[in-house]
Amino acid sequence: MEAMVRVAAVAVAAVVLGAVLRRETPELALLLALAAGLWILVAVADGLGAVLALMRQLAGQAGLSEALLEPVVKTVALSILTRVTAEICRAAGEGGTAAFVETAGAVLALVAVLPLVRAVAQLMGELLG
Repeated sequence: MEAMVRVAAVAVAAVVLGAVLRRETPELALLLALAAGLWILVAVADGLGAVLALMRQLAGQAGLSEALLEPVVKTVALSILTRVTAEICRAAGEGGTAAFVETAGAVLALVAVLPLVRAVAQLMGELLG
């Protein structure tokens, strides 16, 4: 809860300062947004590490290999990176580039999940065959 309060405070401060800066120097407003975004990501990185540790622990208890867990983690990471990058592009007025980033993210997420799809197909083949 306290981490979200810090994130909200930094975000609101960045938005207010960005609105003031945007009138005179839109480039600085974009840099401020990037700096605030990076700070926010660093602030929640510990939480992401805790989630990954829990996922590994649960996979170990369920007897699943990390090879099956890896595509899920990669897909989530790709999703977050794609969304953040596309929003930065939109904030800079580059909606077209944002659309290409989102398309690339979707394709790369499909590529990342292929090993999991193969494992499920193999398991289905074993169960049915």
